[in-house]
Amino acid sequence: MEQYTRLFDILSYQLANHPQPDALCGKPQGKWVKYSTQDVIDHVDKVSLGLIALGVEKDDKIGLISTNRPEWNFIDYGVLQLGAQDVPIYPTISSEDYAYIFNDAKIKYCFVEDQELLDKVTAIADRVPSLKGIYTFEELEGAQHWSKVLELADEKNRPKLEEMKAAVDPQDLATLIYTSGTTGTPKGVMLTHDNLASNVRSTLAELPITAEHTVFSFLPLCHSFERMVTYTYMAIGASIYYAESMETIGENLKEVRPHFFTSVPRLLEKVYDKIVAKGHEQTGIKKKLFFWALHLALEYEFEGKSAWYKFQLNLANKVIFSKWREALGGRLIGIVTGAAALQPKLAKAFSAAQISCREGYGLTETSPVVSFNRFEEGGCIFGTVGYPIKDVQVKLAEDGEILVKGPNVMRGYYNQPEETAKVIDEDGWFHTGDLGKFVKGKFIKIIDRKKELYKTSGGKYVAPQPLENKFKESPLIEQMMVVGNDKKFVSALIVPSMDSLQSFCADNGIEYDTVEELLEHPNVIAAYEAVLAEYNPAFSNTEQIKKFKLLPNEWTIDGGELTPTMKVKRKNILEKYAKEIEEMYNG
Repeated sequence: MEQYTRLFDILSYQLANHPQPDALCGKPQGKWVKYSTQDVIDHVDKVSLGLIALGVEKDDKIGLISTNRPEWNFIDYGVLQLGAQDVPIYPTISSEDYAYIFNDAKIKYCFVEDQELLDKVTAIADRVPSLKGIYTFEELEGAQHWSKVLELADEKNRPKLEEMKAAVDPQDLATLIYTSGTTGTPKGVMLTHDNLASNVRSTLAELPITAEHTVFSFLPLCHSFERMVTYTYMAIGASIYYAESMETIGENLKEVRPHFFTSVPRLLEKVYDKIVAKGHEQTGIKKKLFFWALHLALEYEFEGKSAWYKFQLNLANKVIFSKWREALGGRLIGIVTGAAALQPKLAKAFSAAQISCREGYGLTETSPVVSFNRFEEGGCIFGTVGYPIKDVQVKLAEDGEILVKGPNVMRGYYNQPEETAKVIDEDGWFHTGDLGKFVKGKFIKIIDRKKELYKTSGGKYVAPQPLENKFKESPLIEQMMVVGNDKKFVSALIVPSMDSLQSFCADNGIEYDTVEELLEHPNVIAAYEAVLAEYNPAFSNTEQIKKFKLLPNEWTIDGGELTPTMKVKRKNILEKYAKEIEEMYNG
C-alpha cells in the first residue's frame, strides 16, 4: 500500500513498510506484553468480526473509556473498519456528562477498563435506551470481558468485513470527541477519517523519528492530540510503549528508554522542578556546577552564541545534562508539547540538554495539529507555537483571532448545527477563539483565549496567560491564576512550589509546623513580593499584579481545578476561591 486515506489503512501500511515485533506494548500486570504488527491486525480483525456478530453496523456509536493500553487501539481500529464510530470518553468526567454523551451519541456498546468505570457506566445505563452491552478490559466478577467479543468472531463473516471496509470513504465520520464541557454542555466534535489522516500525513515527515525508534505514550488516548500522534507513530513504524500508569512514568521511562514522547507542559514542569530540587540538595562544588549548567541552559538559543558559550555548554552536557538524559531513559531525542502554553525556560533547558523540546498548537476541532515548532535548524522560535503544517492555512481576523482552514477542520458539532455555524464561517474558516500574532511573518505566538481576557473596572483589557507563563518561571511558583475581571487592579492566586519553598526555608532558617503557617510567614510573603517586583516590570502598569494569595493545596484533575489535559479550569477556581479573592480586594 502506497498511501493511507482511512485510519485503519495505517495498519496495512505499517505491515507493508515497517512491520514491527513490538508495534504496541502495554504493561497490564507488571509485565510487558508486546504485540507485533501482525498481532495487532489479527486482534483488530477479530474485534470487527465480533462486533459484526453483535449487529454493529455502519454509523453505530461505540463508547471507549480507558487509560492507554493496546486494547484501546484494537477496539478503535476494529470499530473504524466497519464504518462505525467510536466515542472516546475521559474517565474523570461527571456521571451527568456520561449520561448526556451516551444519549447524545446513542452509544450502542461500551468498553471500559476497570471496576470503577464499569460502576460509573452501569449507574447511568438505565437512562440510556440505546446501550445494549458493556465490556471490560480487566477480568471482573459478574462482568463481560472484552475477550467475549473476540470469541464471537466468525471467519464466515470475513467477506462482509471486507465489504464494510471497502465501503468506508475517507470523508466518512470516524469519531466523536466530546469537549470537556467546562463552559456548558459537552459538544461532540465530528472528525472524519480524512481529517485525522491528513493531519498524520502532514505531521509525519516533520518529526525526527523513524521505524528504528521507540516511543513512549502516557497522555490520554481519548484526547485528540495523543490519538493523532499514535496514528502517526504507527504510520512511521515506531514501536509504541504505553505507560503503566501516570504514577509510574519515571520508572517506565528507564525501562523503555524511548527516543520520543509527547507531553503537556504541566508534566514537564514537574520533571524540571524535581531536577532543580535535586540541584538544591547538592553541596559545595557539585551544587555550584549544577547551577552553572542550569544558567547556561536558560540562556540557550539556536544561533548567535559565542564559541566560549558553546564550549561551556558542551562541557555542561558531559558533566551535568548527561544525568538528566539518563533519568529520562538515556536515548530521548525529542519532545513535543501541546494543550497549554509551554514556558520558554523549559524548552530552552531541555533543548540545551540535547533533548529537543518543541511546542505545538491545535484544537480537537482541527484534528488537532495546526502548527508546531520544527526540529531542523531555523524551524523553531521559543515562545511561539511554530508555523502551520502542510495544507493548513492560518490567518488573523481583525481582532487578532486565529482562523484556520484545511482538510483537518472538523465536519462540525454533532447534532448542533447552530453551534457549528458560530465557529465555521461560510468560507470554511474555523474560528479558534484564540488570539495570536505572527512572529517573523510565519511563526504563531498565542496571546490568550478571547473569552479569558479580563476587563478591569477601568475598562482596560488584560490577557492572563502571558502573565501566568512569565511568573511561573520563578522556581517558587508551581501554579498560578490571574484574576481581576471588573476589578480595579490585577491579582493572582498562587500555589507555591513546595520543594523550592522548603529549600528557601532551609537556607533562611525558617521553621514552621503547618503549611498554612508557612504561607503566612513574613519572610515567605516577602519572598513572593520579591518575585512580583522582579517580573512585574515586564508588563504595563494595568497588567501588573498588585496583590496575591498563597494557596496550600495543589490544583489537580480530581480536585476539579484542572481539565484532563491539565489546563486550568478558571471558572471552577474562581468559585472555589471566591472568599480568598474577595479578601484580596477588600482587605
